[in-house]
Amino acid sequence: MGAHMMVSLNLTLIVLAVPVLLLALYLAVLAAASRQARALPPGFPRLQFTFLVPAHDEEKVLARTLESLFAVNWPHNMFRVHVVADNCTDRTADIARRAGASVTERFDAGRRGKGHALAAGFAHCLADPFADAVIVIDADSTVDADFLVAMQAHVESGEQVVQARYGVLNAGAGWRARLMDIALALFHDVRSCGREVLGLSSGLRGNGMCFTREALNRLPPQSTSIVEDVEQGILLGRAGVTVHYALETRVLGEMPRQAAAAGTQRMRWESGRAQLRRRWLATLVAQAWRERSAVLADLALDLAMPPLSSLALIILAGWLAASAVALRGGGPGAWETWSAAALLLLLYVARGVDATGRGWRAWLDLGAAPLFVAWKLALRLRHRGPAALPWVRTARAGERS
Repeated sequence: MGAHMMVSLNLTLIVLAVPVLLLALYLAVLAAASRQARALPPGFPRLQFTFLVPAHDEEKVLARTLESLFAVNWPHNMFRVHVVADNCTDRTADIARRAGASVTERFDAGRRGKGHALAAGFAHCLADPFADAVIVIDADSTVDADFLVAMQAHVESGEQVVQARYGVLNAGAGWRARLMDIALALFHDVRSCGREVLGLSSGLRGNGMCFTREALNRLPPQSTSIVEDVEQGILLGRAGVTVHYALETRVLGEMPRQAAAAGTQRMRWESGRAQLRRRWLATLVAQAWRERSAVLADLALDLAMPPLSSLALIILAGWLAASAVALRGGGPGAWETWSAAALLLLLYVARGVDATGRGWRAWLDLGAAPLFVAWKLALRLRHRGPAALPWVRTARAGERS
């Protein structure tokens, strides 16, 4: 190629790098802000809570979840557990009753999914004046003993919707679970903490979500999409309700270890976010501009953000192309811009690895990232259409998928 062509390619690569650089800068800013997050002090038990557990054929893991909930450090007469057994074909409801939980059983093949189960559960909780706040816990999860201590601190500080830290229960169950531990640390301990520090909405993650009675009466969760938590966070933001982040306590969920189960879960998540992007992104951008709202602008940016593996591949491809053009005399600018994006993304990932608390072991686990990216690319080639919508139970570690 001639010198003129190299210069043109260099300019093209600079233009292409700008939006990628801005996305990487956004993540790096959140990573820096996340270090400033502070916990709230605990208080004497005053509030009453209901744990709401949506469950679809969860007889193999539900007992462990309920045992964890009933073991929290909170007066037993000040919290309850309610399980929604949604279109179950196993002993989920019986196990819940024997453990001491109240149960709502739903049988509606035309309205399946976690969103519908939660709607039934919230309706039950609002009809009962007992709870000051309702907390959603997935049926395959455990919570820290101080979970309600932390939630009361946030509610009493005036926060109407709170998201707890969400980590991996079985982080040692294979390389996918260990990478998911890093991924959730990035998504929660870094991005959510950073958004909290910056006064933005931390977003809902589906597990460990706390809603005050006031919030439920004001804007009852109404999303029934595949990623109902993300959509509900958007709806709350549009209504002026900020989701806050409780870094003091955790809910730990079990991640699938088998490739087939992990693949199904991953495709449902990414398909669901893609659907929300098509539905809400333009609306969020327009409303953010109209209201001059940083919260809505951030929700739009978060929705537009590609998966981390995709962003890393884009930056790698751009950097390699810019390096080749620079070696051929294309001129300055492109290589420097793509290198800056790569450095910012690396800083973001490093913060997530540090947030896992697993030290050098987490860095070793990160070495499996190329394998994860290759696995995801193969998934996308096999599943080019939209993911299935029904609520299908994901096989967990030790089970056949």
